[in-house]
Amino acid sequence: MLSYRHAFHAGNHADVLKHTIEILLLRYLNQKDKPWWYVDSHAGAGCYSLVEGYATKNAEFEGGIARLWDRTDLPAALADYVNLVKSLNPDGVLRLYPGSPLIAQKIMRPHDRLRLFELHPSDCTILQENFAHASKRAVIQQSDGFAGLKSVLPPQPRRALVLIDPPFEDKSDYQTMISALQDALKRFATGTYAIWFPHLQRDEIGEMTAKLKKLPVKSWLHAGLNVQGPSPDGFGMRGSSMFILNPPWTLKQDLENVMPFLADILKQDKGAGFVLDYQENTTSPG
Repeated sequence: MLSYRHAFHAGNHADVLKHTIEILLLRYLNQKDKPWWYVDSHAGAGCYSLVEGYATKNAEFEGGIARLWDRTDLPAALADYVNLVKSLNPDGVLRLYPGSPLIAQKIMRPHDRLRLFELHPSDCTILQENFAHASKRAVIQQSDGFAGLKSVLPPQPRRALVLIDPPFEDKSDYQTMISALQDALKRFATGTYAIWFPHLQRDEIGEMTAKLKKLPVKSWLHAGLNVQGPSPDGFGMRGSSMFILNPPWTLKQDLENVMPFLADILKQDKGAGFVLDYQENTTSPG
């Protein structure tokens, strides 16, 4: 199934959460001089217009990045995120929104590398065009990112952030996600894995979350944001989560101000709220 296009959702509340955490994770990797890889299993097109095309259909960015754009009271992590988006819009007008790969490209240093997978042929072509200037540092493959992880793990520098955020068009993606992570952890147990998933009224969500918590890692962090309560008809995405395997020790503290702020600023009704859970496993991985 290849009907999903992230351009419809660019800059929405889920992107705000995902990209704020992505930036925090990459900034942490930058604290050491050693190189790192950024691996993106479902990279998308890389950059999106918010003033024409798909993004204007539902204008989801108006309930996301647009609500933060002119605020002067942002927590540090959110200010960093907004400033990065503003670097694409130097005149101060919100027109372009960066996808996860472009965010990584803006944070990476000369010796860091990107490994990007995108199955959709149109989005992959746009992604290649957007990264034509960085061809020596970014390897792009039009292929299934779940399977592609096997070709890049473990990374040469043994330091990496792996972002996995499939569209979940197919319900099998929930189990495929777990299987891919089980294999990835065997290849690269010390990597940081950031898993995004939507909050939908599906049994598969709870089942997958329970399995994520049981994976053999040193620690995990779950940051979940709901902008509204469940819909009466049971359809629609009310929020999303980022589930981090082997998170940096600083991440929970960084998010303690971010999560309640986002739940308040991005709320659409009284059902808004957040989850911020962290657990350090007492047994060694494997």
